Amino acid sequence: MTRPIILASGSETRQAMLRQAGVDFTSKLARIDEDSIKASLLAEDATPRDVADALAEFKARRVAQQHPEALVIGSDQVLEVGGAILSKPVTAEDAIAQLSLMSGKQHKLLSAVVIYEDAKPVWRTVGQVRLTVRTLSPDYIESYVARNWEDIRHCVGGYQIEAEGARLFARVDGDYFTVLGMPLLDVLGYLTMSGAIDG
Repeated sequence: MTRPIILASGSETRQAMLRQAGVDFTSKLARIDEDSIKASLLAEDATPRDVADALAEFKARRVAQQHPEALVIGSDQVLEVGGAILSKPVTAEDAIAQLSLMSGKQHKLLSAVVIYEDAKPVWRTVGQVRLTVRTLSPDYIESYVARNWEDIRHCVGGYQIEAEGARLFARVDGDYFTVLGMPLLDVLGYLTMSGAIDG
C-alpha cells in the first residue's frame, strides 16, 4: 500500500500545482514561527538558499512528527534582491515599497522542497529563478497594488506572475513552477522514482 502524501503548506498555489498534476494528497498547515526562524538564521549569516531550505525542512518535520506514516512535502520560497531577503508584505504600503525596490532590477526566487518519510528527511532540492523587473512608474506600482492587494498580500515580493503580475517583468530565466513556489517537475520526479505515485 502506498503511503499517504501530505503537503505541509496552506498555499493554495502549491496545492493547485499538485492537484492539477494528478497527485492524490491532503494538506496540513505546519505551524512554525517563520519570522523567528528566519531572523535567527540571518543572524548566523545564512544564505537565502539556506533560509529557504531550512524553512521547508521545519515545515516538513513539524507535520511528519504528527504523521510519521506519511510522505510529507515541506516547501518554502525566499526572494533575494541585492543581497537582502524580502518577506510577504504586511500592508499595501509594504508591497509598494517592495515593488519600488525591485523596479529596474533583477532578483532571485529560491523555492525549496524537503520530503520526509518515517519522520526523517529523505530528499531535498532548491529551485532558483532569476527575474528582471521592468522600470515601473510609481503610479503604476500604486495602481497595481490597489487592484491586486487581496491576491498579492500572501505573495513574497507583492506579485503573482500568473496574473497581472506578468506585466511587471522584462525577463524570467528559469522554471515557471519554481516561480509559483515549488519546483514541481523535480518533486514529481522524486515521487515517481520512489513509487509514491504511478509513472
